[in-house]
Amino acid sequence: MTDLVGDRPVLVVDFGAQYAQLIARRVREAHAYSEIVPHDMPVAQMLEKDPLAIVLSGGPSSVYAEGAPRVDPALFDTGVPVFGICYGFQAMAQALGGVVERTGLSEFGGTELEVTSPESALFATLPQRQSVWMSHGDSVTSAPEGFTVAARTAGAPVAAMENRERRLAGVQFHPEVLHSEHGQRVLEAFLHDVADIDPTWTMTGVIDHQIDLIREQVGDGLVICGLSGGVDSAVAAALVQRAVGDQLTCVFVDHGLLRAGEAEQVERDFVAATGVRLVVVDARDRFLSALAEVEDPEAKRKIIGREFIRVFEDAARQVVDDAGRDGHTVEFLVQGTLYPDVVESGGGSGTANIKSHHNVGGLPDDLQFTLVEPLRTLFKDEVRQVGLELGLPPEIVWRHPFPGPGLAIRIIGSVNEERLSILRAADAIAREELTAAGLDRGVWQFPVVLLADVRSVGVQGDGRTYGHPVVLRPVSSEDAMTADWSRLPYDVIARISTRITNEVREINRVVLDVTSKPPGTIEWE
Repeated sequence: MTDLVGDRPVLVVDFGAQYAQLIARRVREAHAYSEIVPHDMPVAQMLEKDPLAIVLSGGPSSVYAEGAPRVDPALFDTGVPVFGICYGFQAMAQALGGVVERTGLSEFGGTELEVTSPESALFATLPQRQSVWMSHGDSVTSAPEGFTVAARTAGAPVAAMENRERRLAGVQFHPEVLHSEHGQRVLEAFLHDVADIDPTWTMTGVIDHQIDLIREQVGDGLVICGLSGGVDSAVAAALVQRAVGDQLTCVFVDHGLLRAGEAEQVERDFVAATGVRLVVVDARDRFLSALAEVEDPEAKRKIIGREFIRVFEDAARQVVDDAGRDGHTVEFLVQGTLYPDVVESGGGSGTANIKSHHNVGGLPDDLQFTLVEPLRTLFKDEVRQVGLELGLPPEIVWRHPFPGPGLAIRIIGSVNEERLSILRAADAIAREELTAAGLDRGVWQFPVVLLADVRSVGVQGDGRTYGHPVVLRPVSSEDAMTADWSRLPYDVIARISTRITNEVREINRVVLDVTSKPPGTIEWE
């Protein structure tokens, strides 16, 4: 499936920006569909997507650096509205004949912006002075011919510019970050007033269009979906069931890598909410045997992805028998792949493969199913909105993200039943205390990591111990593309630590991971 949303996109051209994904999300918050594309995509290919507008992202380069990414000047003669941000703003100005210089007046962080053109479309309803978030060394010192200078700062003589006739505009600051106090309204002014885009993209429209696409793709074929207990697979399954009904059978594989209580939650809550046909497969021995003595995290992911598919293939034959369709096969497999999965696996914008996800990069080459991925272009918060629209219970919709490979990638070292039991017990305590403190919604994800191959000296009771450390990794995020460690109250952290070291005898040390993303990823493996 390629046309996953049905709306003409606003293209976000990624110049290596930390915030390219955030720009795409902000465009969607303005009710316009967005897609991220690499900066080296030829203009002709961009036009094949029939974009409503194009946004040029920021980036770490200087426009004068050797090998710095460029903007093809032909882009500005296509008639498509273009909005430049930070580096994209400078590259745009340079391509159109403006002047970009290293003035020595770099600006980083909060900066006061002065609106110099009261008639500006970008700032028409905003205060003349406002705080914006800057991050630049070079500055545009002279706007291209035909452009109005709309704003300035102490270090940027041209901090914003626009040409209403050509529907071109740009800003030196970052409107996509919350530190720019009116940034979202500036972006919306470009989309709605300069580019004349109607704000009509909604989750209801996404659902309706996806249902049509799923029916077109599947026809009268049989479909299976691997439920993990997480929100992604649950929403994908609910969406497919809404489209094709009893043609869908959900397969819940208990691979032995789940957290405490998860198998019961899937069988109870999801089936009760949807009425979906569910097949439960106990494959714990199969997965643990395949993972025995395997320490490399990528190897773990590949093994788990392979075994999942093999289990699905076995389950598919049972589905055919149950459906009374002798001589037929299950052709389609539903995956809860999200846009961040695609981007991080190198499939979204030419980015590096940070890690393979078992539902993106870890599938075997001889896959016997055609994938149905109805969430592939959505961010996590959008998936939650879809889930609520479909009537899924809050316990499923607001569940913290949990990786498909499960606890296998939260054990640093090889995986066995003893180590899984230790980690399950510690994880359950951490989740219980977070819920008791009312902090579930304020934390995006809360991995607990067992350093299985590390031992630390401790004192418990009257004797010395030589136990395992565990790492608490609470993070806050909007879409998992960037994240920061959650500043949990110290008394909550203390209760978690005390309970784990008291109740899980194999653990004698609890540490807190205070690394943001980047440079660290959310999961350790």
